[in-house]
Amino acid sequence: MASSQCSPGTVMSLLAHPDDAEILCAGTLAHLAAKGWKCHIATFTAGDCGSAELGRAAISRIRRSEARASADLLQAGYDCLEERDLLLFYAAKPLRRVVSLMRRVRPTLVLAHSPADYMADHEVGSLLARAGCFNAAVPNLFPRVGAPALEHIPALYYCDPLDGVDPLGRPVAPTGVVDIGTTLDLKEKMLACHASQRDWLARQHGMDQYLVAMRDFAKARGALAGIGAGEGFRQHMGHGYPHENVLGNALGNHYHPLVQGS
Repeated sequence: MASSQCSPGTVMSLLAHPDDAEILCAGTLAHLAAKGWKCHIATFTAGDCGSAELGRAAISRIRRSEARASADLLQAGYDCLEERDLLLFYAAKPLRRVVSLMRRVRPTLVLAHSPADYMADHEVGSLLARAGCFNAAVPNLFPRVGAPALEHIPALYYCDPLDGVDPLGRPVAPTGVVDIGTTLDLKEKMLACHASQRDWLARQHGMDQYLVAMRDFAKARGALAGIGAGEGFRQHMGHGYPHENVLGNALGNHYHPLVQGS
């Protein structure tokens, strides 16, 4: 368990689609909000391919509204960077949008997708989040974009990949698990805001009752730390990024470090 505490800051989840935060890290965001952290949920896309019946504009309006309703349950901010669903690429335009967002929100802590995940949007989003954390602190990159450059690179943590495996089906073990037993109900309420996705997931992924699937995975992740429900994370430890366990220090006994991870 993490022993030291840190003063509240700002946490931002930067993930590909509406409902990704609710599936992967909403329980952790709820803990941080309860401890006085300012929370911000951001998505690269509005999920404009997330319907077999509605067109891009119509489903985007619905999904943005669902995302804002979910964020409101945490009194969190919400932004969509308006990239195209299933067409997220590492390029100057999306990176500029990430840098602008980070300079405006000024996060202490960023939660991003796993570098290896089941779909390319997640993997590219992970790379853009990683680059954004570093580059938002470089004044000469996009010097006229939004607020001044960050004073420090934010701490970066990767959420679990979907189902806890990489694209080849190999397990991806977290290095820390957050106990979300007391925030699981709120996490479920946030996920339930994304009502448009229930039928889509049943059709496209064979996933009906996705609230149940979320709880089942939370139970499996919690079992790694001997707790009832959890969300797993790995910290980015590259050169220049904070190595202090910001998430563990913020959450105290809610954070369970694991000896093994990948």
